[in-house]
Amino acid sequence: MAGLGGQGVVTAAHILGTAVVAAGKYAVVNPFFGAEKRLAPTESYVRISAEKIYDRGEVMYPNIIMVFAPQVITVGKSHTLPFYAGLREGGMILVNSAEPIISEKDRAAIDNLGVKVAYVPATKLAVDFTGTDLSMNMTMLGALCGMDDTLVDLNAVMTAVDERFSGKTKIVASGTSAALDDAIKSKFEKMGAMIEKNRTAINKAYEYAKNC
Repeated sequence: MAGLGGQGVVTAAHILGTAVVAAGKYAVVNPFFGAEKRLAPTESYVRISAEKIYDRGEVMYPNIIMVFAPQVITVGKSHTLPFYAGLREGGMILVNSAEPIISEKDRAAIDNLGVKVAYVPATKLAVDFTGTDLSMNMTMLGALCGMDDTLVDLNAVMTAVDERFSGKTKIVASGTSAALDDAIKSKFEKMGAMIEKNRTAINKAYEYAKNC
């Protein structure tokens, strides 16, 4: 997962990891960020397997790349350049964008790998269904399930979201992720309303990605 500080990349990674474990698989989450500030490049790695995982370092050869911010691609705001470096053949790229933004040169290299690319307007879906772009990381998770529903069950993601924001599970990888959680909560009068709107947005993103 690659994005910018404040977009909830770290939070999304922990929710995904929680969902995977709840579904009976194994997961290891490894966030990576340099200067912890808003709009600084941020990455999180999630390893998923049906067997125990012993490697906890950076994922050098991912099967899936999730791009939370167009700037990761358009202006190179990423710790990994090019943004698809190391992507395995037959992998997937999910981009938060309403339109194609990958250059012809990069697209040619990606096509040679037989990679599926999906563009999903995750920010717009978040705003449309929750009223805030702070829920974009939730719609990205929904879109991921829509691209590959064998990776993790959508219901497991929903449960992990419920636990994260209801206070049952509180994983704070950084001060920024904790502040983001609080900022999201402040947008809603009641926690139940926030969770329900996020669930709706996740479902809409799932459906959108299914049709990509």
